[in-house]
Amino acid sequence: MNVRTIAALLVLCLCDLPHVALAQKPTKVPRIGYLVAAFPCTGPVPSMDAFRQGLRERGYVEGKNIAVECRSADGSSDRLAGLAAELVGLNVNIIVAAGGELVARAAKQATRTIPIVMTNAADPVETGLIASLSRPGGNVTGLVTVSPELSGKRLALLKETFPKIERISVLTNPENPEQTERLKETGVAAQALGLHLQILKVRKHGDFDEAFSAVTNEHSDALFPLGDPLVNSNRAKPIDFAAKNRLPAIYHRIEFVDAGGLMVYGPNYDDLFRRAATFVDKILKGAKPADLPVEQPTKFEFVINMKTAKSLGFVIPPTVLARTDRVIE
Repeated sequence: MNVRTIAALLVLCLCDLPHVALAQKPTKVPRIGYLVAAFPCTGPVPSMDAFRQGLRERGYVEGKNIAVECRSADGSSDRLAGLAAELVGLNVNIIVAAGGELVARAAKQATRTIPIVMTNAADPVETGLIASLSRPGGNVTGLVTVSPELSGKRLALLKETFPKIERISVLTNPENPEQTERLKETGVAAQALGLHLQILKVRKHGDFDEAFSAVTNEHSDALFPLGDPLVNSNRAKPIDFAAKNRLPAIYHRIEFVDAGGLMVYGPNYDDLFRRAATFVDKILKGAKPADLPVEQPTKFEFVINMKTAKSLGFVIPPTVLARTDRVIE
């Protein structure tokens, strides 16, 4: 091989080096901030498992082509702002607000540029979090639960199942802006059903004992917790109190019934969290949150824990049982 040929080969190799380097350049893995209000980040958490399932269905493998940074407030809403700021400091690509409007609001206060995907806000239009469902505007989109309307439906199911109840104790967190509409809807339904509501306020973990004392003193006929991160993270407390005092109760999330609660009616939260992954996928592919319409639930579930009903001596009418989506035996 002559000198001229060797030189030509060297030139070709040097020209190819940038292309080799480019091909070997590692792809930046997108980071998803997962901000949750009540449930932990580790262990079997159905809602988060459903979100991860949604990611897998769209080709994302955690630890390979996507990373998830989870932060949980453990039911203490005053921690949300700091945790949201922490995720922003990590330069995540998207924040998934997993826990209602309180979480989405904390995320939006922390950033107006990073896209935010709500998983289960109640009425973000009414509270000004987004402009409209069809064109949310800004950096927030995702899914809503239509929770205010469902409060009346839950109360009607409770009355149908236990026709003799007259006085209902309602657990509510006044620090949660979503509760205003829920209380209003519950009050309208109670009036139509001839029920009297006892409003019990819980703002922190230590307020439940005092609230339950008021239930006992007022001789309430049933317990009606409104959906809230504080209530979710303390779900064992209303479940145990209702069982100890043989009080009918209806809840808003399946986790309560799986933990021994009597009845639940509401959106299928696993489906909502799984669908949140679709928004993540679209945004990572270039879509803007402002242009992604907010979606509503398409699946609802009415579940009764018959094991609990039998242990408390409750008889569930056949007409009610016929309407359930699932019965826990």
